[in-house]
Amino acid sequence: MNGIPNVPTPRNEAVVSYAPGTPARARLKSALAGLASTVTDIPLWIDGRSVAGPTTDVVMPHDHQRVIGRAAGAHPQQVQAAIEAAERARPTWAALPQADRSAVFLKAANLLTGPYRDRINAATMLGQSKTCHQAEIEAACELADFWRFNAAYADTLMRDQPISPPGLWNQTELRPLDGFVFAVTPFNFTAIAANLPTAPALMGNTAVWKPAPTQMLAAQVTVEILEAAGLPPGVVNMVAGAPAAIGETVLADSRLAGLHFTGSTATFRKLWSTIGQNIERYQQYPRIVGETGGKDFIFAHPSADLTALTTAIIRGGYEFQGQKCSAASRIFVPRSIWSELKDRLAADIATINVGDIQDFSNFMGAVIDGAAFRKITGYVDLAHADSDCTVIAGGTYSGEQGYFVMPTLVEANRPDHRLMVEEIFGPVVTLFVYEDDRETEALDQLDAAAPYGLTGAVFAQDRRHIRRLVDRLRFTAGNFYINDKPTGAVVGQQPFGGSRASGTNDKAGSAQNLLRWVSTRAIKETFVPPTDYRYPFMEEP
Repeated sequence: MNGIPNVPTPRNEAVVSYAPGTPARARLKSALAGLASTVTDIPLWIDGRSVAGPTTDVVMPHDHQRVIGRAAGAHPQQVQAAIEAAERARPTWAALPQADRSAVFLKAANLLTGPYRDRINAATMLGQSKTCHQAEIEAACELADFWRFNAAYADTLMRDQPISPPGLWNQTELRPLDGFVFAVTPFNFTAIAANLPTAPALMGNTAVWKPAPTQMLAAQVTVEILEAAGLPPGVVNMVAGAPAAIGETVLADSRLAGLHFTGSTATFRKLWSTIGQNIERYQQYPRIVGETGGKDFIFAHPSADLTALTTAIIRGGYEFQGQKCSAASRIFVPRSIWSELKDRLAADIATINVGDIQDFSNFMGAVIDGAAFRKITGYVDLAHADSDCTVIAGGTYSGEQGYFVMPTLVEANRPDHRLMVEEIFGPVVTLFVYEDDRETEALDQLDAAAPYGLTGAVFAQDRRHIRRLVDRLRFTAGNFYINDKPTGAVVGQQPFGGSRASGTNDKAGSAQNLLRWVSTRAIKETFVPPTDYRYPFMEEP
């Protein structure tokens, strides 16, 4: 084809409401019933083929005796087979024009938001205990946005070329990396899990993808979509199982070209350390891109709108059970508004329904698994036992049928209390009340107490104070919000990522992230090259 095709202009996928009486609600309910009554086989996916292995049960967090899938685990030989498949696929995939690679993911986005929408949402709801709204905004909408906007960003990057003086033609070529990319993805977002291997693939790379074991049902649907979209065998290979065994095989391979990671800070540091220890064996310096933890804040000024602030704390802290790296986890409130805010929060939290997400009246489901339940409830117990803490709302839990933790609000007497500093990753929000005349000190404490720098928000009505707070907290968050909750970044609008202990801030859903998966080659062509080595200055007067 001789033309230079224009990638369709991306638009954010519209969110479906699933309001009562709508056909969309009925279709999703049907998909939920079908998946919930089936035990789905989830094989490995290597070189475009399903590969069997010893299985682990996939259960519903809100009904943990209900098995909904059996996921195969990979042994080291199968992990190595995935690497070899990625390497075999790499030359032909990299040689395809960018438009052809983009076409695969544009088709995947249309399949996702069309015939696969109910299936991907149902899988995310059942496997990760998300409400229909939480599943819709990310598993359907955000993932489609990733694929569509990334294709448009790639097109723009390819068209960005250097100047060429007379007699020369200068070009830049964005080559894929010279090896495979290892994508390690989390349980909490189906969209992130799919984007981490496919963003490098869009730029011509091939990937070995290790999803979280508690996200495998939705991961299987992602594989089905990529196959249906025409992704060639070996471009993305999915392996599951013991993280240490998979990581050991992958990180030992000399052809490792990059790590694309979202997960815990401790795991990311371990992977980075291992890469550093192995650095002499690699054929190149691997690119390392990671988004990790957060202890995300809301800082309220005395002029804050209390209704908006109350809503932001509840939505930001308790949606999806607080299992978002961006979730509002620590709140700073001035003494002058605390009494009224406390009453509002306690009253609203008491109305939150928690239970099976197949009941659409529930605002919250269960936390992801037993390990998370034990960790989170340990913090709840600490709040009850510590004299420096007062439980304002919630503070109860039950793990008999599902891993349910009630939305909990704690007032801490110190801004450096463990509940104000450590990432909990659950529906526990801790609040510190500062004296109005000690705001500067409170800001310093917010900045210094926790090691993270992912998301944060300020609430104020006075514009002078908004500007002052934004400037003072400049390095506390990679995604910063004014009079809004610190969650819900949208592709194309708020590229996501943080620094400090929260990651490398390479902004998923932006051209900046795609640039990490290419290696630029500069090409200079001289049309009429010189034929004499002598320069004019060398001539005698």
